[in-house]
Amino acid sequence: MTKLFLSLHVLASVLAIGPVTVAASMFPKALRHAHSDPGDREVLTNLRMLHRICRVYAAIGIAVPVFGFATAGSLGVLGSGWLITSILLTAAAAATLALLILPAQDRALATAQTPGAGSGPRSAGRLALHTGVFNLLWATVTILMIIRPGSTTGV
Repeated sequence: MTKLFLSLHVLASVLAIGPVTVAASMFPKALRHAHSDPGDREVLTNLRMLHRICRVYAAIGIAVPVFGFATAGSLGVLGSGWLITSILLTAAAAATLALLILPAQDRALATAQTPGAGSGPRSAGRLALHTGVFNLLWATVTILMIIRPGSTTGV
């Protein structure tokens, strides 16, 4: 059962977190383009699509910790320091996405759709910063999942 849970955990990570990471990273550049060329309908369509990818795959991403806890439980490592650290970093990444990135994308999209409104470059820069933090948190979790410092599971 452990191998099944681990496989599902890794697949959920790649298929859910990967698209959010890429789409969220592309959003600030598209937002800058939208503010530099307010009449470009294609860039607004791209912004909407990138935001939708982030929202949908964030919801699907809930499967990652679910399968992660199932895997950790079957391995008997729920009390391991590397796992607890990974859980805390995952929670921080989820909070960054849910509380900072997605709402900022909502506001930026509304601003981009209203000609002459908002602070384009500043909001794009802040959004890029939050997205970078999100990506760094996930990269750190991935590294912890691979090296598992102090782990004796042999898996």
